[in-house]
Amino acid sequence: MLELRLTRAGLLKKVLESIRDLVTDANFDCAATGCSLQAMDSSRVAMLSLLLRPDGFEHYRCDRNISMGMNLANMARMLRCPSDDDIVLLVDCWFILVDCWFIFHGFTAQDKISDYQMKLMHITSENLEIPEAGYEAIVKMPASLFARICKDLGTVGDTVMISVTKEGIQFFTRGDIGTANIFCRKTTPVAKEKEAISIEMEKPVSLTLALRYLISFTKATPLAKQVTISMSYGRPIVVEYKMEIMGHIRFYLVPKVEEEVTGPLENVAEADTKSKPDVKPEVEEKPKEVIEIEEGSELKAETKLKPEKNDIDDQSEPKLGTKPKEGRINGTMLQVEDKTEVEVMDVK
Repeated sequence: MLELRLTRAGLLKKVLESIRDLVTDANFDCAATGCSLQAMDSSRVAMLSLLLRPDGFEHYRCDRNISMGMNLANMARMLRCPSDDDIVLLVDCWFILVDCWFIFHGFTAQDKISDYQMKLMHITSENLEIPEAGYEAIVKMPASLFARICKDLGTVGDTVMISVTKEGIQFFTRGDIGTANIFCRKTTPVAKEKEAISIEMEKPVSLTLALRYLISFTKATPLAKQVTISMSYGRPIVVEYKMEIMGHIRFYLVPKVEEEVTGPLENVAEADTKSKPDVKPEVEEKPKEVIEIEEGSELKAETKLKPEKNDIDDQSEPKLGTKPKEGRINGTMLQVEDKTEVEVMDVK
């Protein structure tokens, strides 16, 4: 027999409201150690893990392991019927996995008893392995503050870069309308526990995440006073809300694999300019010809550009013992005599 009795229906309402937008259908796995739920969203980017411990219930009885497939939207609709202070009794007497009963006892009106029957579903789910290894950075901060930051940044951009250092945690986003940067400094140990921001880290970590998922996670804010954010490179980020003795809700989100959002002090255009040095195009120099002109006893070298083919009718070099040849350079006659020495006439 399965029988769960919770003194306040409001707690179960808040649990359902925090997860029903992320997951539509899921299995509640009940055992002697408690009730758990693990599911992924349709895009397989985010995952949630819910644990309700037996100590959180006024009465908890589970004779054998059972898995109940439920539509979370329908379950949340039924839980709207009782008031937050009513007593909830979840019963499945025969383990037939066809229907389950929600019985609500009025807190103020003791003579009021309501029972609702909900059909169960057959849901095939895979066994999800959740790594429990240590993380490079763990931040604890007020849950209400984290929810406000995610909401404010969502009005500017679609993604957020969360950076953790020993000084504090930084949230940065860039959108079409501009940028937003929020820095929360690590508080001193004497600060109030509800308002404290504590950081445990091995090395600085910076991850880029989709804001719409983080905003969805913050719907669990009414369940806990503080939120724990665990980050490591190459692993999903973990956002955890602890419900005191009742249990916890953990959300897992895969970081963006595309190019990360640049920080507020870094200019992408300047970085690209610096990374590419100016390269001047190579200009092919025209060949030069040195002609020696005899002036008295002195020889002076004069550098002139070698004429193009279309400027010289015949520029073959004269040979000894041959007839003098004539050429024309820019309309000026050039005569070469048959001597052992070549005499070049002045060209203006």
